[in-house]
Amino acid sequence: MRDEIVGVLLAAGAGRRFGGDKLAHPLADGRPMALVAAVNLHAACDRVVVVVRAADHPLAPSFTAMGCTVAACADAAGGMGHSLAAGVRATPGAAGWIVALADMPFIQPASHRAVVAALRAGASLAAPQCQGRRGHPVGFDRCWRDPLSVLQGDQGGRDILSAHREQLVLCPVDDPGVLLDIDRPQDLAGCVRPVACGGPA
Repeated sequence: MRDEIVGVLLAAGAGRRFGGDKLAHPLADGRPMALVAAVNLHAACDRVVVVVRAADHPLAPSFTAMGCTVAACADAAGGMGHSLAAGVRATPGAAGWIVALADMPFIQPASHRAVVAALRAGASLAAPQCQGRRGHPVGFDRCWRDPLSVLQGDQGGRDILSAHREQLVLCPVDDPGVLLDIDRPQDLAGCVRPVACGGPA
């Protein structure tokens, strides 16, 4: 659909700093980290594409069961840019994209919705802001389709944001989850919010 804002969940990372497959790591409620992130994103976007390294990813059936599309990115080892490009190329007719990270499971659905609303209101670029800091996810209007679809390396959409800061709409939210990514096991210390994130899978 031409007016569809698509959620793109980047779940193709290797998790080296975590010491294993962090995206399958269970959170406090027992659900895998990446699945919680997908549930929260799906609560704000009618369509979600989850980008994984290979079609036989162990969580692929769970993503599919909750209504997400799974897209395999053969070049994922080359960096986040390849994964983001794969997600955009899988949905070329979208009105825009909300790009979220699978290792940020504590983002509340309301924060995703704030970014979606900003895009629908005409923003070219949008992101949540909490405690004076820009967080994730990042929203891109369809005007960025071509540059997004050819991204490579590990920069993701960072270069677009840096070069066009004047177009970025910040959406104030009271959600520290937009700032918390899980790189190492100790990053989960004291995190008890995933039970409340998104409801049952």
